[in-house]
Amino acid sequence: MREETPYNPLDKVHLGESVADALLSKEKILMQAIEPFIGAGIYAIYYRGNSSIYKPISIENCKEIPIYVGKAVPPGARKGNFGLNSDPGLALYKRLQEHAESIAQATNLNIEDFLCRYLVVDDIWIPLGEALLIAKFSPIWNKLIDGFGNHDPGKGRYNQLCSRWDTIHPGRTWVEKCQSRSETAEQIRTEIEEFFRETT
Repeated sequence: MREETPYNPLDKVHLGESVADALLSKEKILMQAIEPFIGAGIYAIYYRGNSSIYKPISIENCKEIPIYVGKAVPPGARKGNFGLNSDPGLALYKRLQEHAESIAQATNLNIEDFLCRYLVVDDIWIPLGEALLIAKFSPIWNKLIDGFGNHDPGKGRYNQLCSRWDTIHPGRTWVEKCQSRSETAEQIRTEIEEFFRETT
């Protein structure tokens, strides 16, 4: 006789799903229109432009697939203590502003084509909520085109390779100091097309 596994609403996966669902219920807003707010949490960024490479996930084509999913944790979390009960300050707002600046600096992207959803979340659920959203949607800038969330590595560390994101979306000034990749932007675009054929 087959044994059914009882549903546990307090299982960590189900709790994480509730966080992800809460984010997806939020209204999308323009990246350039976010007002300052206090809190840490998770977010999803969406594209609504007419770029040929991102057309399969454009909101203009009635898609609800984020182009990128991320998190912003309280400052203490980056020092190894998970940031539990620490003051988050403007962590999530600042992270979204950093992303907006990266998009605005790219020579072939328009900040007006990007919207986001964000959710302020209790510290402990932030990583799980982000992980579940990435697993659910496989956002292209998380799964294939790395580097969107990178910061200026600083003096003495510019020997690292230019990211795939910066290769196809040039414009961030500090990237000019990094080493060029062997693969071309055109090669990466071909991979994007193949990725969407398999996942959308």
